[in-house]
This record gives sequence, C-alpha cells and structure tokens, in this order.
Amino acid sequence: MKNAICYIIGAGENYGLDFTPTTEDFVIAADAGIRYLEQRGFTADLVIGDFDSLNDIPVHPNTKELNPEKDDTDMLAAVREGIKSGYSVFHIYCGMGGRIDHTIANIQILAYLSQNGMQGFLFGKDIVITAITNRKMSFNKVPSSYISVFSHTEKSEGVYLQGLKYELNNATLTNTFPLGVSNEFIGKEGSVSVAAGTLLIVFPKEALHKLLIDTV
Repeated sequence: MKNAICYIIGAGENYGLDFTPTTEDFVIAADAGIRYLEQRGFTADLVIGDFDSLNDIPVHPNTKELNPEKDDTDMLAAVREGIKSGYSVFHIYCGMGGRIDHTIANIQILAYLSQNGMQGFLFGKDIVITAITNRKMSFNKVPSSYISVFSHTEKSEGVYLQGLKYELNNATLTNTFPLGVSNEFIGKEGSVSVAAGTLLIVFPKEALHKLLIDTV
C-alpha cells in the first residue's frame, strides 16, 4: 500500500475533485462530502459523520454514524478510519472555505499526521497545504509562483529554504512571526527542510507532481 492514497472529501467549499482513485486507494466521504462525490460520479468506500450537514443519514452499505457530541471532528474521524485501514498518505478535499474554524481544524490534522510519520495534503482553490516534521521536502524546477512556510510548533529549528528567491540557512522559525510568508519559486530545484519542529507549507497545486518528501 506504499503508493496508495486515502482520499477524504469534506463538506467545505468544493473547488473540484481533480483526482481519479485507483483500486488500491480508499475514498471516504466525511458527512456532506458524499454529495460532492455523487456529483462527480465517484463511489465512496466509507461514509462517516454525525450528518448534521445533511440532516439525514445517507443510504450507503458502509456508513458509520457518529454522535454529534464528540471530541473528534468528522474529518479527523475519517482520517482515523484511513489510518486503521493501513493508509499513511491522505489527500483532503473540500476541507477549506466556509467556517474558518473548520479550516484551522483541518490544518491541525496535517500537523497531527506529520508528527506521527504520515503525510496529509489539504487542497484549496489553487493551493495545497501540507506539513513536515523533522523532514525535507524538495521540488523539481517549479516555475515562478509563491510558496509560504510557517512554523506550527512553538519553534522550528534547523530550517533551510534552498533554491527559492529568499533562502534561509539553519534558521529558527516561530509560530508567532510569519518570516516565511510569500517566498517564491524561481524555476530551480528548491527545498524546504527542518531538523526539529513542524512546518506548514503552502504551495500551488501545479507543484504537487514535482514534489519529493524524504527524511532529513
């Protein structure tokens, strides 16, 4: 299951489900995300949520209804189901827009995955957000466009930004000063790495297929 992906579709803004799952992938609808999948003609492998966004329980052979009074969000519950099924790479769609608190919660899920040795990608309108912990992310010659890097942990030490317009060498970023916002790809091979800490990275969708993540 090394290259398999767990796709999770939420109930936020739908900027397009631009993926085609393989037979090895796992597709989860979180609450009203089932409607977006149906509109796209995709079939969910699992439907999960408290269904407060639908006001009804979907008719699906693999549905897991959650208590509305719970600690996990529907999205985090979906992620946990993916982990239990053996997946370590998560592509989250329809998890931005709408309520800002839901978007922040989904960004925290990216950090949770990263800090537990997994990888999550949150897809927005034209951007992707991900997180790395004590790791390196490399891009292969992305044309001119923006990339932003933020510390999710209180401190992120040993930060290197290389092959970008503004480089950093062995820097320390904090979660109270946005030093890494609005950097730029310059058509060269670029990389972001952190020795100790968790970084949130925002980059354009078109750069995803040029991305490589490895250990520091």
